[in-house]
Amino acid sequence: MSWQPSNDPVLGDPHSCDALELVIVPRTRDLGDGFEVRRALPHGKRQMVGPFIFFDHFGPVQFLSGKGMDVRPHPHIGLATVTYLFDGAIMHRDSEGNIREIEPGAMNLMTAGRGIAHSERTPDLQRQNGQKMLGLQSWIALPAGKEEIAPTFQHYAASDLPTVSDRGISARIIAGRAFGATSPVAMVSPWFYVEVTAQAGVNVPLDPDQEERAIYIVDGEIEIAGDRYEGPRLLVFRPGDRITVKTLTAARMMFLGGDALEGPRHIWWNFVSSSKERIEQAKQDWKSGRFAPVPNEHEFIPLPE
Repeated sequence: MSWQPSNDPVLGDPHSCDALELVIVPRTRDLGDGFEVRRALPHGKRQMVGPFIFFDHFGPVQFLSGKGMDVRPHPHIGLATVTYLFDGAIMHRDSEGNIREIEPGAMNLMTAGRGIAHSERTPDLQRQNGQKMLGLQSWIALPAGKEEIAPTFQHYAASDLPTVSDRGISARIIAGRAFGATSPVAMVSPWFYVEVTAQAGVNVPLDPDQEERAIYIVDGEIEIAGDRYEGPRLLVFRPGDRITVKTLTAARMMFLGGDALEGPRHIWWNFVSSSKERIEQAKQDWKSGRFAPVPNEHEFIPLPE
């Protein structure tokens, strides 16, 4: 996915809970062929939650036989991408030679650092048969001193990630620590990301230990301190307060956040950096073909003009 300022999300519902800082309603954008994304971050009033600087919710979309997603090779710097699926599959290829089919529940963390290019396409089998797709893509901004690290890719199958189930709640710890369990994913700064599914009428705690926290409601309706919220919504909380989420219907949520970075970031297209000059260099590097190519790819997305 790519970011452009014209696609900013909008402010959401008024709220009375003292611990709740901001409610964001993702703005929907059709990318063609009925493929929609809902963008929650960045927002004019909140660039990041912890290091999360970009948060897209895509689908649900049903691709017919012979159709699929084709995101041609494009570059990134200064960030890590997390692609997380509920339905469907995506074939990831990058300029470091990594090829991986991303499946529901798996964790895929591509750390761009000083620069990487990748493509995202529907795998051949799913393109032939058609598939339903629903998922999230997030960008994690890298901290000072780590923005230019070497690019890497980590993949953990759903079965490799810890899960916690209790009294109508199920949580998969995608990154960081939550619900007493720790993900095996290596990170360059402290952050957490958890998929939580819950039956109607249960209480789900949001750990107060994290510096910055948010809940993205994928679907369902919840209540917090007497106020009701339904998906899709991003609820951003102030630090320190203990939060209890009551589910009014069956719900799927993403708990996310972490330590705040030392300062804001510049973001342009697929580039994130603490330096405007570094972004200008990345623009010229992509325009001039100085990024390493993605093997077996013969297309690319040109630099926006």
